[in-house]
Amino acid sequence: MITLTLLHPLKSIPVQKWDFKPNSSIRVGRANDNDVVLYSAVVSRHHIEIRPRGNDWALISLGSNGTFIGGRKIKKVLVKHGMIIRLASSGPKIRITLQESEKSADQMDDSQARRLSRKDISKETVMN
Repeated sequence: MITLTLLHPLKSIPVQKWDFKPNSSIRVGRANDNDVVLYSAVVSRHHIEIRPRGNDWALISLGSNGTFIGGRKIKKVLVKHGMIIRLASSGPKIRITLQESEKSADQMDDSQARRLSRKDISKETVMN
């Protein structure tokens, strides 16, 4: 199972969370057809997609305002347990937790997120 937790913008405490079953693609954005809908002017209609990739999860940034991990703009990364992403440079923060992982959030540094190559993500994913 994968859990997305929206964090309070100032206190970084959980505000809302969503649980998803393994092997399901998850879309986050401002449009109503997303699995997680966030009403923020800096969030794109389809901002990110999180897809299963074997035993891992891949996060793909689709938004025009970017997605950030530890202040660095990313396009595609493997999801790590406890990682915190930010939608746009000043937008909502989301913590991603993986149930099957034994690594705690404070053991993981955002810079440890491995970048994916173009071969790791299908052209269809990037285009949609």
